[in-house]
Amino acid sequence: MHIELIDIPKITDPRGNLAVIEKNTLPFEMKRLYYLYDVPSTSHRGGHAHKECLELLIAISGSFTVLLDNGVTKQAVTLNKPDKGLLVPTMVWRELSDFSSGAMCLVVASQEFSETDYLREYHDFKLLAST
Repeated sequence: MHIELIDIPKITDPRGNLAVIEKNTLPFEMKRLYYLYDVPSTSHRGGHAHKECLELLIAISGSFTVLLDNGVTKQAVTLNKPDKGLLVPTMVWRELSDFSSGAMCLVVASQEFSETDYLREYHDFKLLAST
């Protein structure tokens, strides 16, 4: 499985850094933003795949682990830098865990929310991924 980390342009300044996401930063058109926060360290988020939606996950604060599964290969990626984003392709199951205290995950999505785009049962995902 090919994992793609995208560099988020940043402007370094002694007063603090500024990260910028613009049209040319992403390999898709941004349609939705959402973020996860106050996630207990023992909780898991995600637990689904998308049929058509691409997502970029960014640890804007703290750290967390993303387990990616394409139906054949599994790979874990730790996100802990606000200037690096993990591109999650379509038909890849994702599970987020090991949230540090104060961790925040920003998700940039290529589509607006559509329940029909989600595969929420791992068994259904495996069946579709194997075809």
